[in-house]
Amino acid sequence: MKIIVDAFGGDNAPAQIIKGAIDALDSEQGFSLTLVGKQDVIERELLQYKYDPQRVSIHHAPDVITNDDSPAEAVRTMKDSSIVQGFRLLNSDPDYSAFVSAGSTGAVLSAAVILVKRIKGINRPALAPVLPTVNNSQVVLVDCGANPDSKANNLVQFALMGSVYSKEVLGIPNPKVGLLSNGAEDSKGNELNKEAFPLLKEDERLNFVGNIEARDILSGKIDVVAADGFGGNIALKASEGAALAFLEILKKGILAGGLRAKLGYLLLKPVFKMVKNTMDYNDKGGAVLLGLQKIVVKSHGSSKAKSITASILQAKNLVEAGVAQKIEKALMI
Repeated sequence: MKIIVDAFGGDNAPAQIIKGAIDALDSEQGFSLTLVGKQDVIERELLQYKYDPQRVSIHHAPDVITNDDSPAEAVRTMKDSSIVQGFRLLNSDPDYSAFVSAGSTGAVLSAAVILVKRIKGINRPALAPVLPTVNNSQVVLVDCGANPDSKANNLVQFALMGSVYSKEVLGIPNPKVGLLSNGAEDSKGNELNKEAFPLLKEDERLNFVGNIEARDILSGKIDVVAADGFGGNIALKASEGAALAFLEILKKGILAGGLRAKLGYLLLKPVFKMVKNTMDYNDKGGAVLLGLQKIVVKSHGSSKAKSITASILQAKNLVEAGVAQKIEKALMI
């Protein structure tokens, strides 16, 4: 298996990206990596590591798309950027199975939609992060930002793709699907939700359990959350913000609580560390762009080596599970 890594995507590129890539190679066998970016810089970074040269190659791409660039325009005009070159390689060479990038989300989405073939029957690919829940399970959120303006049939496809992911990768036999709304009652939601609700309910391929509120996403009661990209993105970032705010409030409370609070913190430090690790979904990989014939994983822009390693191994697992092929099969039923 050959996986492409955007060596110049993200806030910590290229050093942390390349370190994460080498750590991934050290962790597992059965795949090789192609690092895309400025060849001389990549070669210089690689001098720091011991690795099997047969498992690493470099594809030169002198330009970098940043978050300051207009995504669609950059994809059209910056043909030698690491993102565009990586996707061209993925689409044109059958030996490549996946692409991993922590670069500009807009550019990754634009390039993926333009340059990579979609699964037959899929109207719009969707970003799907896997989030931790309070009962140590995981929930797939589809979509979290690729499609701010979705249609009802898109939400059905999001639910179906998330169900295949949950079943084939997370091992959940009959995933429960919820529709993100402003209330749990069947009548709740905007016009889009009200149009999508009966379609989801009538689809025999889905184990649809009804509307859910944003507060229930991490409850462990649902395995797949279907959402338009606008609402899904807000829900995701609100969850991130709430987790960070909780930790900051806790930290301030400990510092202000005197000796007793600090002693209590020392005793509970392993518990706090476990909670932090559980809530940090970035260390478990990125958001996969479901709906394409090949696997694309978008890592968080601030990803460091640990997250890049997780994203590469996530991509490997998705290829091995045949997720794209099984989504296509599910659409034909």
